[in-house]
Amino acid sequence: MATDYDAPRKTDEDTESIQALQERVPDKLSGVVDVDDADNPGFELGGADLSDLDLDVVVLPPQADEFTCVNCFLVKHQSQFDHDTKLGPMCIECSA
Repeated sequence: MATDYDAPRKTDEDTESIQALQERVPDKLSGVVDVDDADNPGFELGGADLSDLDLDVVVLPPQADEFTCVNCFLVKHQSQFDHDTKLGPMCIECSA
């Protein structure tokens, strides 16, 4: 059987009033929330004020076997190098 994709998909029996749809939607405040987050473990911040804490970050200079891709701006290992452009080196992923 051929399908007419231009024909309207809803029939008269498919339409419902807004009130009927709102009655079927559960109240947002009345439901019990599933708090089992075993699949997504998170971090508890605890609300501590860490604004006066100084963090030490070690920034390494570019290594001899690394380059920065001009398209994605990520530092890549030389094994990810594909070709040089007018702007600079490009990685395999960006040139694909």
